Amino acid sequence: MFTGVKVFSATKAKEREELGENVTRWLKSNADLEIVDRVVCQSSDNEFHCYTLVLFYKHGKSQQPQPSQP
Repeated sequence: MFTGVKVFSATKAKEREELGENVTRWLKSNADLEIVDRVVCQSSDNEFHCYTLVLFYKHGKSQQPQPSQP
């Protein structure tokens, strides 16, 4: 089960080169999240190549809402 989704996408060559660094930076700044699944896609036409990385995550225990007490 997941509670959130983060999508990274790049089409231009420079964006594709920086994609790994952008993902790493986001992961470091969101270290409290647990990645539970991921999907990687590539699509192309005659001119462009697009890479997409989709991360499915859930919040760590410290961020989980506490059940209410009766």
